[in-house]
Amino acid sequence: MTKRLVIGACMMALAVTAVSAKAKKVEQGKVLNIYVWNDEFKSRFNDFYASRLPAGVKVNFIQTPNQDNAYQNKLDEALLKQAKAKADEKVDLFCVEADYALKYVNSEATLDVYKDVGLTAKDTANQLQYTKDIMTSAKKQLKGVSWQSTPAGMIYRRSIAKAVLGTDDPAKVQAQVSDMSKFKAVAAKMKAAGYTMVSGYDDMFRLYYDNMKSAFVKGNKIVIDPKINEWIADTKEFTDKGWNAKTSLWSTEWSANMKKNAKVFCFFGPGWFFDYSMSGNAEDNPGKKDGSYGDWAIVKGPAAFSWGGTWICAAAGTDNIDIIKDVMLTLTCDTATLKKIAINAGDCVNSVAAMKEISASGYKNAFLGGQDNQAFFAENASALSKRGNMSMYDQGMVEQVQGAMKDYFAGSVSLDKAWSNFYTAIQEKYPNLQK
Repeated sequence: MTKRLVIGACMMALAVTAVSAKAKKVEQGKVLNIYVWNDEFKSRFNDFYASRLPAGVKVNFIQTPNQDNAYQNKLDEALLKQAKAKADEKVDLFCVEADYALKYVNSEATLDVYKDVGLTAKDTANQLQYTKDIMTSAKKQLKGVSWQSTPAGMIYRRSIAKAVLGTDDPAKVQAQVSDMSKFKAVAAKMKAAGYTMVSGYDDMFRLYYDNMKSAFVKGNKIVIDPKINEWIADTKEFTDKGWNAKTSLWSTEWSANMKKNAKVFCFFGPGWFFDYSMSGNAEDNPGKKDGSYGDWAIVKGPAAFSWGGTWICAAAGTDNIDIIKDVMLTLTCDTATLKKIAINAGDCVNSVAAMKEISASGYKNAFLGGQDNQAFFAENASALSKRGNMSMYDQGMVEQVQGAMKDYFAGSVSLDKAWSNFYTAIQEKYPNLQK
């Protein structure tokens, strides 16, 4: 099945071809099929849940990279075949992230967490409301739950802060980067001292994207929020003035700028970002916690924002509903388990109560040089909300606008040509969208 057919089928016909979202009581299966795009949830599952599995149950993780909608396409093909699939081949659990969550939230391919899976409102009472809002359908059904929340911040090198700003104290550093004007002033200081403020073109993108007032798509019409134009203007300025190192998010060059001898001052992201993405890149020797590991700290930065998040959804037609219920209860509702995840994995968990308990215990994060990041998370997570600025097309929109603008930032095309290239690419990916 081609990419276009898969996307079209899943956006327009998934609700018709998938099995009913009303879970029927059936004999529990012996294979638990879980669809993921990386090994983040796999590690959480193995480390904090796997010991609870009933004897004889095999877990099968089907992993496909997220880039260019590859994961969605793979998952969608499986969901479209769900009704006729053999019991041991059915999708049981699958993960979604914020950039395309709505596509599955409003689909009959996902089960109602309360009515079908069996959790109660009391079970999820401590979860942050925004994490439930994102996964609540137009019919007011909760379609997924998460162990994490994603308040994000500016993650900076302590040693560079001391060298250029005279301090690495988070409160004092925050005072110098508390808005974009101050942030740019520090960028100029960094450049004069032989450093770059950020690694690449995309590092600041989520500050702007998460503060959009409008979704990228309304109906079938593409909408460009003013915040995206602000990101373009600011990133062009950073590029032209040498305040970034002209790298691309997730590239080898970008990752190298987290190393001990790198000259980049800061990155932007939430708990999963510095635990899952930064900590390994910072090490000179994998698993040794050396290199720049411990030479970092986190502050709010010039704007409050969040980034991403992973939710687990139960697939309609699963024959493992009892296990799924226990997975959701254990990993997303149980305070003791959430505290273990926060302490051992560095995650910002989906419970302000758990974060406050950890902070009160004197917890210090080793990657962040002993900073109490749980206090930072608790303060910033409580303020998170979503204001109708999300669409089911956001992964593609984000990838294409970032990709198209890199040529403009590098000076190889005009801004008008970059926008033309963006619209051509996005309408090829989503033919139903209009400019």
